[in-house]
Amino acid sequence: MVAAQHRISSGSDFTRALKHGARVTTRDLIVHVARPGTFPVDLTSMDLSGGPGPRDDVATSGGPRLGLIVSKAVGNAVTRHRVARRLRAAFREVTVLIPAETLVVVRARPSADGPNSVTLAGQLRSALEHRRVRALLTESQPVARPAETVVP
Repeated sequence: MVAAQHRISSGSDFTRALKHGARVTTRDLIVHVARPGTFPVDLTSMDLSGGPGPRDDVATSGGPRLGLIVSKAVGNAVTRHRVARRLRAAFREVTVLIPAETLVVVRARPSADGPNSVTLAGQLRSALEHRRVRALLTESQPVARPAETVVP
C-alpha cells in the first residue's frame, strides 16, 4: 500500500502531470511523469485560506507521488481494484528510480488485467527508465559544478 500522503488526490495535480509531464506508453500502461519545476504555476489557484492550491496534508517531499487512472474499460470493479493493487505494488518496487517530489500518473489500458504483477512492474520500470523520463528528471535537478581551482 502506498501511504496516503504519497498519493495524488487533487485534480489539479493529475492535470499538471497529464498536460506537462513526459508520457511513455507500454503495452498495458501509459505513464506520465512530471517534476514540480517543469510546469507553469497558476498563481490564481493558490489560496491561503484553504481553497485550491498547495495542500498542507499532502507530502511535498520525502518521495514521489502516485496517481492511478483505471477506467471501466479495464473491467468490472473487482478487476479494476486488482489492477490498482498490482500497480501500487509495482510502484513501491520502483520508487528508488524516481526523485522525491515527482508526480507519476499511471493510466491502465484495457489490456492491463491480463499480465501478472511481475509483468506490470517490469513495464512500469521500463517506462521510468525511458529516455524521455530520464531527460525530464535530470533537467529539473540542479547541476553540480566542479569547484574552480585558482592557479597561482
